[in-house]
Amino acid sequence: YRVYFLAATDFYTPWCGYCKKLEPVWYEVGVELRSSGSPVRVGKMDATAYSGMASEFGVRGYPTIKLLKGDLAYNYKGPRTKDDIVEFANRVAGPAVRALPSKQMFEHMMKRHDVLFVYVGGESTLKEKYNDVASELIVYTYFFSASEEVLPESMSLPELPAVIVFKDGAYFTYDEYEDGSLSSWVNKERFQGYLQIDGFTLYELPLHLMWYFALFSFAFRLKALIQRVAKEYREHFNSDFQFGHMDGNDYINSLIMGEVTVPSVIILNTSNEQYFLPGEPIETMEQLVQFISSVLNGSAQAYGGDGIIQRIKRVAFDARSTIMSVFRSSPLLGCFLFGLPLGVISLMCYGICTAESDDGSDDIDLEGPDDGENEEEDVGEKDPEVKKTD
Repeated sequence: YRVYFLAATDFYTPWCGYCKKLEPVWYEVGVELRSSGSPVRVGKMDATAYSGMASEFGVRGYPTIKLLKGDLAYNYKGPRTKDDIVEFANRVAGPAVRALPSKQMFEHMMKRHDVLFVYVGGESTLKEKYNDVASELIVYTYFFSASEEVLPESMSLPELPAVIVFKDGAYFTYDEYEDGSLSSWVNKERFQGYLQIDGFTLYELPLHLMWYFALFSFAFRLKALIQRVAKEYREHFNSDFQFGHMDGNDYINSLIMGEVTVPSVIILNTSNEQYFLPGEPIETMEQLVQFISSVLNGSAQAYGGDGIIQRIKRVAFDARSTIMSVFRSSPLLGCFLFGLPLGVISLMCYGICTAESDDGSDDIDLEGPDDGENEEEDVGEKDPEVKKTD
């Protein structure tokens, strides 16, 4: 298996399929970082030959991308594309908190990033906490610091120091008494109010953000409706819901073990894989808000779950779906993959049955002559008596 490390080494084995798929991308990452003058160095290492090293870094799956920075090892969990990996390397390799010395720099970063965290103020306990959180969550987003003069003049902060997040065309200030720990607040606010959800972001959502919207093959009118609710009802739903859409319906079909109609609205609890469906088509914002509220207050009917029976059903459904997809895409390949093993098993069963049948016929043949001989012996024994009678 291959485990890829930035600024160190990468573990690999030639027969790992996913690793082979990543290999050309990994080469492009090395070229890009080297040509841009980045201090990050790219390498790889065979995890089977150096299993102790892989265990030391806590490698569990393959391929795994890590960036080693001092005594810290940062895991990369994003899309395996050159641009995303390079951006991750440059972000983590730099300082955890970057300074914004001017208004021009602040405006440039606002245009470049969809979500921007900024600490404003001097030395304080809040700044120490902010630096610690930045070191922990730098793998996900950037962290900046600035003076109050750098911020737009239209902004008015109630007090300093402060931690602010800029996103969705607005800004929100961290309140220790209302928002709890700074780490939890940042981990929640690092997502836009409405985002596209894929396999990488699906389970990155914090566990306390239990529900999100998945809108499949969405119509623009319905998308605009959900975006409006996400923005206008932020104070009501932000602490419990994440809004977004997912292209394609493969995941949700596997979850509900059926076919969803498109476009569809569904609320999923990512902590236990329960899902909620509206009782009627969503056409107005009032209907959407009522549906969300019913899930929040527990009056909506929940489906699915992560129980043992549901898991077994889901495995069976996934297996059947895989087989059907193989036959749809390539009938000949499907016949070969599934027909050949069945044919071999059939031949084995036939051989076993015929072997038992042959053994039985031999026994009958052997018993036949014995019976005949016994009959002859019996007749022979009776002959003297017959002669005496005569």
